[in-house]
Amino acid sequence: MTATHARRRANLAALLPAHEADAILVTGGVNVRYLTGLASSNAAVLVRADATATLATDSRYLGAARRVCADIEVIERSDVAGALLPETGRTGIEAEHMSVAGYFRLGGEPPRLSGVVESLRLVKDDEEIGLVRTACELTDRAFAEVLPELRPGLTEKEVARALERRMVELGADGLAFDSIVASGPNGAIPHHSPSDRPLERGDLVTMDFGALYRGYHADMTRTVAIGEPAGWQRELYDLVHASQRAGVLAARTGAALHEVDAAARDLIGEAGYGEFFKHGLGHGVGLQIHEAPFLSPRKPEDSRGERDGSPTPERSSREPERDHEHARLEDRVPVTVEPGVYLPGRGGVRIEDTLVARDGGPELLTRTTKELLVL
Repeated sequence: MTATHARRRANLAALLPAHEADAILVTGGVNVRYLTGLASSNAAVLVRADATATLATDSRYLGAARRVCADIEVIERSDVAGALLPETGRTGIEAEHMSVAGYFRLGGEPPRLSGVVESLRLVKDDEEIGLVRTACELTDRAFAEVLPELRPGLTEKEVARALERRMVELGADGLAFDSIVASGPNGAIPHHSPSDRPLERGDLVTMDFGALYRGYHADMTRTVAIGEPAGWQRELYDLVHASQRAGVLAARTGAALHEVDAAARDLIGEAGYGEFFKHGLGHGVGLQIHEAPFLSPRKPEDSRGERDGSPTPERSSREPERDHEHARLEDRVPVTVEPGVYLPGRGGVRIEDTLVARDGGPELLTRTTKELLVL
């Protein structure tokens, strides 16, 4: 992907004059990978306005850096930011990724180019979408192969481990995030950690998991029934299913983020369960499992935490704190749509897909059926 990374650096360089910067020091690990291809826990890259670049990393990653980043200068240094600081001129920084110590070493008042690389990462190219698609295919396949194993007596931990093991056996590089398996009353906890609770007949079981493939993430949630569901369980499932379908159909290029959220959330509110759906509808997916854009009830003009005088539903517990400047879905942006209803002490339902916003309508990447599966 050398040519791809060179194009990304050129796109970044083209933004620098508008920020009155001669260069930008990129220290966020995911952003360094996006611009160079190097996956590392200690690397930084300096991108100049002429699109030339220098990468710094330590001895652990030097061989990989020279192989992956053959078209740019690579230097070895443990203090990767310090190695690139002697550059003259106006060097911008990623304020949200730089340490306080690193900032003070710069001296003066360097331009702060917060979110500039993230804005480039928002819209994916064909190769990136292909990698997310493969991660989703592995996720679908793992679920299909583990589903026949689900039965009363199997614990939540055992189900999680089976899903995780199968994803890796099928070709995943690892897990996109810590898997969630929530059975019975635990389904009322959106981010429940799998426990030793055994599945029981009469349970709804929510499974939220995904594969990691070449740095790109998948995210899917399905809720199934162990034995014939009670009336209230089927009613709750049908409501969330309808809400999720509405959200998917609304996730079109040009749609306002808060309007996509409303398409799904309003159905749940009208059914009287609005107070039990407290997280955002979805989030972007790519080199991070949670990245911009975020589908939530906030309008661009809303104050943080409130809308029309009433509390704003909580964002996902894995969602970054900062809001993104983009208020509408753009073409070629992967997002999730994941409404849920969680009834304390009783259980819950969540259904989630990863999709790509397209000019012609959303493209689903997770394809497992969303009809209620009764096991």
